[in-house]
Order: sequence, then structure tokens, then C-alpha cells
Amino acid sequence: MNTIRIIPRLDVKGPNLVKGIHLEGLRVLGKPEKFARYYYENGADELIYMDVVASLYGRNSLIDIVERTSKEIFIPLTVGGGLRTIDDIRNILRAGADKVSLNTAAINNPNLIKEASKIFGSSTILISIEAIRKPDGTYEAFTDNGREKTGVDVFQWAERVAEYGAGEIMVTSINNEGTGKGFDLELTNKIAESVPIPVIACGGAGTVGHIADVIEQGKVDAVSIASILHYNYIRHHKLEDDYSGEGNIEYLKKQKSGFSRIQDTSLNEIKENMIQQGINCRYSSEETVHG
Repeated sequence: MNTIRIIPRLDVKGPNLVKGIHLEGLRVLGKPEKFARYYYENGADELIYMDVVASLYGRNSLIDIVERTSKEIFIPLTVGGGLRTIDDIRNILRAGADKVSLNTAAINNPNLIKEASKIFGSSTILISIEAIRKPDGTYEAFTDNGREKTGVDVFQWAERVAEYGAGEIMVTSINNEGTGKGFDLELTNKIAESVPIPVIACGGAGTVGHIADVIEQGKVDAVSIASILHYNYIRHHKLEDDYSGEGNIEYLKKQKSGFSRIQDTSLNEIKENMIQQGINCRYSSEETVHG
């Protein structure tokens, strides 16, 4: 088995780390750079920054955050949200990103995948697929952080982006995202079986067992997680004054507990469980920094 990567995903709105359910109802959690640094020190294999309102407002506000983060972490950093042109991609890579995540722009202009892969290399281009399972059992790709229908079949789109030169695919189940009820194993399995490039599962982790399930049954190469880690961080750190600018901060003021289905945990505990399940991952207890 390949070495499975565990990738914390940090959704960003303005200067703040946020988290919602089904990509909606965003709660402010704190400063993304602090979470990123902590995850890096505690064994994350990669990190993903996603500007969750960039496509909606036609902006990308992550350059400053990426510049600050890239000076403190030394694992691959993927950045997405609001990247519409080759120049946008070039600018975010110059700021310190190692890869870019494309969704809305790729759906609107699939040739951007070809062009970007040719200029920057396939390994730099990740395609984010936001999938909604419809009542008839089919899956439709959405854009703009799960807000806009496309009419595009998820599985056909996955095959197409692989043909166009993407280096990997991150598939997010919007139905499951933020709920803690587990990953959509049918979705991830079918995509992983249909494309020759790595697939990252995202959306639904509520326990360490869910992560093992999507690796073994969903056949993915990496798992991107958010709530399960963020709520663990919040439970152990003082964050009430660690936010600014935009977003709903009432969650931080009132409580430090996650959605009831989510059993918050640490990267260390996740990887220990993976090893117990016979799943190959990068793990060294000496790397782990507590506190």
C-alpha cells in the first residue's frame, strides 16, 4: 500500500479560519496560521488552505496568509479559492504555495487545466470536485463552494480532468461535509477506481474509524480533514480573542465543543489508529509537539 497522507484542510474567510456544515453556516474558529503551524508541528503530511468566499466575491485574499504560513511550515501547501487565471496561479505559487486547487475556474474553462499543467507541472494542479448526491443516486459537480449547480456528472468530470493533466483530485461530499457521519464511500471508491491519479477524500470525518474506512473501502490515496482536528485544537487552546474581521464569532464566545457527532481527535491519535489498522503512513512520535 502507498503511504497515505493526512491533510488538514483550513477554510478561510477574510483573515479567519472558519468551519460550517454542508459548506454553509460558517463559524469563526481563529487565525489560520496558528492552526497551520500546530498541525505542521504535530505530523500533518500536507496542508490545504481554501478561501471559501473567493469565487463568490471574485477575489483571492490568501496571498498574505500564504506568505506568512510558508515561512513557518515546511510541508506541501495547497491553496484554492478564487484562482481564475494563469497569473492568479503564478502569484499564489510565488507567495509560497506548492500546489493550487481549482474548481470553479476549471469547470468554466477546462482548458485552464491543460494550460496550467503544462506551465507549472501536473503535480502542482489539484482539481477540487464538490459533489452532491441527488435523490436519483447520481452525483452532480457544484462550484462556488457548493453554491452553484453545473449539470456536470461527477464521474465523467473526474475522468476528464485526469485526461487534461491534473495531478490529483480532491473530492468533497457536500452531503456529508461537516456532519461527522463519515465519508461517502461509494463516491470516493468510484472516482478512485476510474482515474489513474491520486484521489483525496474530503467531507464527513467524525471519528478516527471513518478515516480508516475511507482509506480501506474508499480506496483513496489521502484524506483531508477539518472539524475533527479543529475542535480538538479549540478544546485545548484559548481562542476567544484570536479572531478578527469577518464572520460569526458567537461559537467561540459560547462554547468549545464541536458538533455532537464529531469526536475530536489529534493527528497523533489518527496515525496511531492507522498503524493499528495496518495502514501505511508517515509517523514519528518524536515529531509530535503537544500543547
